[in-house]
Parts: sequence; structure tokens; C-alpha cells
Amino acid sequence: MGCIGNVLWFLLGGFLLGLSWCLAGVLWCVTVIGAPVGVQCFKLAQLSFFPFGKEVRYGGGAVSFLVNLIWLVLSGIPLAIVAACCGLLFCVTILGIPFGLQCFKIAKLALMPFGAEVVNG
Repeated sequence: MGCIGNVLWFLLGGFLLGLSWCLAGVLWCVTVIGAPVGVQCFKLAQLSFFPFGKEVRYGGGAVSFLVNLIWLVLSGIPLAIVAACCGLLFCVTILGIPFGLQCFKIAKLALMPFGAEVVNG
């Protein structure tokens, strides 16, 4: 079921969400200081392209918290708003609820991605 869900997700909006993470990664990689943040964006783009069957575990320390604060102001809020709006649109129908829940998972991750780990569930 996860494979079918991922294919449908990719075709119905996951491609655009993943592309937005890639765009953020490219913008962060313009500077040497932002390159580690950009690399994290590319890792999370993989989740945005194919989220079914994956879980996010949150953790991290003081450095992750500080990077999350900078991230939140510069890139996190727009990515979270886009994912949350997509989630609301998907949740209008009963069949779209699983896709909406994946959007909300990505929106939460967009707010505080550093210190988070994506694992196969």
C-alpha cells in the first residue's frame, strides 16, 4: 500500500512539495555557511517526494535548536504554510485524508527540521 500511496502522492502534489524543499536547499547552498542546511533540505526533499512508510523522530541539542530558529525565520515558515495549505485541501474529501496527514507531517518538519531523523516505519 505504501508504494501505491507514494506514487499517487508524487503525482498529486508531492512533486511540488519536494521541489520547494530542493529550491530551499539550492538557496541555502549559495553560501559556504549555509551548505549544511542546504544538504539537510535535500535529505528532507526525499521525504517530501515519497512520505508513505516513513516516520520522523525528533531530537537534537542546543546547536540544532539554534539552527532551527534561524531556519524558521528564513525558510521554515513559508514551507510550513505551503504544506499546511495543501493538507487542508487534501482533507476536504475522505479519500484525501491520508494525503493531508502526510502534508501535516511535512509541515511540522518544516518548522523544526534540524535534529529530526527520518526512519522507515
